[in-house]
Amino acid sequence: MSEKITAELRTEFGKGAARRIRRADKVPAVVYGHGNDTIHLTLPGHDTMMAIKHGGANALLELEIEGKSQLALTKQVQVDPIRRVLEHVDFVAVRRGEKVTVDVPVLVVGEAASETLVVTENTTVQVEAEATHIPESFEVDITGAEAGTQFLAGSLDLPSGTTLLTDPETLVVNVTAAQTAEQLEADLEEAEAEAGIERDEPELVDEASDEAPAEGGDEE
Repeated sequence: MSEKITAELRTEFGKGAARRIRRADKVPAVVYGHGNDTIHLTLPGHDTMMAIKHGGANALLELEIEGKSQLALTKQVQVDPIRRVLEHVDFVAVRRGEKVTVDVPVLVVGEAASETLVVTENTTVQVEAEATHIPESFEVDITGAEAGTQFLAGSLDLPSGTTLLTDPETLVVNVTAAQTAEQLEADLEEAEAEAGIERDEPELVDEASDEAPAEGGDEE
């Protein structure tokens, strides 16, 4: 589902203009695609942030631009690393019923068997889906999975109308045996040896060598 956002056409450009837009709690954005000229917009900051949060990595927004509606698929989002607010958003124009190629996140759920290590080898898979029916994510349920279990892209549960573009044999999640403390220490020593790092051996204190008062010494 798309969320409606009222957008304003942007006529000022450059870093100074972008800073003024952000100070007004708005976000500079662009929409490109379908062979049309790039559209430069200003969007309401809070509403756009919430719409993108709700829509996930491939959020679909319905932008109202001077009385006209344009479906726009989120392609790149820049976020201020300190204040965690939107700095800029790139969209690609899409149409209802149009097929688009997107990368969909993979989420791991559940707990594998004890003494195992779960490694997500690929955090996304590429699919083709209708612009208005893009999956938000794909779940991989590892509940009770034993060491040696592998989940491939081809085993993902795709909704009707969605086609997997990633090679079906691509490893997505790998469940392996957890290393023991001894194995970790051995691997660390091997890595240090390859890097030419020598460990400092702890100094042993020879209690017998401690200085003792000399016999017959002067006493106060």
